[in-house]
Amino acid sequence: MPKLGPGRMVLVVGPSGAGKDTLMAALKARLRGRSDVQFARRAITRQADADAEDHDTLDRAGFERLVATGEVALAWEAHGLGYVIPKACDEIIRTGGTVIANGSRRVLKQAERKYENAVVLLITAPVEILAERLAARGRETRQEIRKRLERADLEPENVANLIRIENTGTVEGAVERMMAALAF
Repeated sequence: MPKLGPGRMVLVVGPSGAGKDTLMAALKARLRGRSDVQFARRAITRQADADAEDHDTLDRAGFERLVATGEVALAWEAHGLGYVIPKACDEIIRTGGTVIANGSRRVLKQAERKYENAVVLLITAPVEILAERLAARGRETRQEIRKRLERADLEPENVANLIRIENTGTVEGAVERMMAALAF
C-alpha cells in the first residue's frame, strides 16, 4: 500500500516537563491563519482535565470501535489510556497540508509506515530541568519524579526524520527553532 502524502504528519513528543504543550500552543498561535497547517485535536479515553491538554473524550468501546474500523489517522495506547488522532487529518495530508499532533513514542513507527513525510519533533531538556519543572507542577513527590525520570525514554532510537529541540531558553527561542526545523 502506498504511503499517504504529499503533505506531512508532524508528531511532537518528549518527556514530561519538557514543555511540549507550552511550545505547541505558542507554535499554534504563531501559525494562526495558515490554511495549510492544522493542529490535530486528540481524542483520549479519559475525562477532560483543566490541568491537562484540551482534548476530546471517548470511552473505551468507542476507542476500540474506531481502531477496529480504521477510522483513525493514528491510534495508540499508553499509561492505560487510548489515544486517537482523527481520520480527518489524513485528508489534510492527502491534499498537501501539514498536520501537527501531540504524539507518543509508541506511534512513531506506525506513522513512519503510513506517511510519506512523517516528522518527529522531540522536545527535551536536561534531566535536572525536567525535574525542576515537574516539581513546580506540584502533582508528584520528589521520589515519584525521580522514578518517572529514571524510567523515561528520553531519546528515541531508530526514528527517521527526528528533529531535536532543546527547550532550555525562552519559549520564543524554542518556537523559532521549531519554525526553522519545519521550514515555516
